[in-house]
Amino acid sequence: MPVTDGIAVSEPPVIPGVRRSFSTARGVRFHVTEAGPVDGRPVVLLHGWPQHHYAYRDLLADPPEGLRIIAPDLPGYGWSGPPPHRWAKEDIADDVLALLDALGLERVLLVGHDWGGYVGYLMVLGRPERFDGYLALNMAHPWVPATTVLRHIWRFLAYQPLLAIAGVPLQQRTRLLRRLIPAAITDRDAVDSEVVRIFADRFRDPVCARAATDTYRTFWLREIPQAARNPERRRATVPVRALFGLDDAALHPSLAAPETARADDYTFEPVTGCGHFIADERPDLVRARLLELAAATT
Repeated sequence: MPVTDGIAVSEPPVIPGVRRSFSTARGVRFHVTEAGPVDGRPVVLLHGWPQHHYAYRDLLADPPEGLRIIAPDLPGYGWSGPPPHRWAKEDIADDVLALLDALGLERVLLVGHDWGGYVGYLMVLGRPERFDGYLALNMAHPWVPATTVLRHIWRFLAYQPLLAIAGVPLQQRTRLLRRLIPAAITDRDAVDSEVVRIFADRFRDPVCARAATDTYRTFWLREIPQAARNPERRRATVPVRALFGLDDAALHPSLAAPETARADDYTFEPVTGCGHFIADERPDLVRARLLELAAATT
């Protein structure tokens, strides 16, 4: 898969043994990567920015026994087509729910990281009957008090407004992501330069660059004001397990604190010596917690 600087990655990275397909749902042509038995218990994995399905390469390359691992690229990310909207998170949640319908998946285990983690929360709040359990990776839960958000808003201001304003040229024409991804990783030996390139260079594609920019533009222009006016009141009835790398510079662990979670069954596990990209740094731990959640929700 030869790539030079300035050229978008044109083909998905090789993961031995996976099945790849495209499925259209709500106007989005989803690229879906799967592994494990087709009749296994379905587990849907949602990535965030600046990544795609390859964030879960370890689970895809070596799926746990009996589990069907399903990792779609979110709309406009990876090798999925662009969404017919501006990446409002509720729209993305509806897109992914429609994909579950298209794949014939009535009820699944869910894993979500970063923006995929926030979309996951919206899905389990809106359609709890579709989910056995939810493993959230380094993402704020949707019930964070405004006072807590304000204490940590400087973390968002450090990069998000810039992406919302000029995300397309920044991702396409600079080495921003080649620098940002390693900076957010504590164990540099866990993620080599080739993996960083596989993620970063995909956002040189205009569809991906646009989707990522819209992710943050919509967040700042629409979703932050909406959350201030109408904070999340729904209560999670699906078991939620939050796994959080404590070295995350973008998100403080207080944004996922169990004390403020409106949930019947919510646990928070801090992970020392780990940054934001926990599935990349600690795939063994993510696998272990997924298996525990699967065992507890049979």
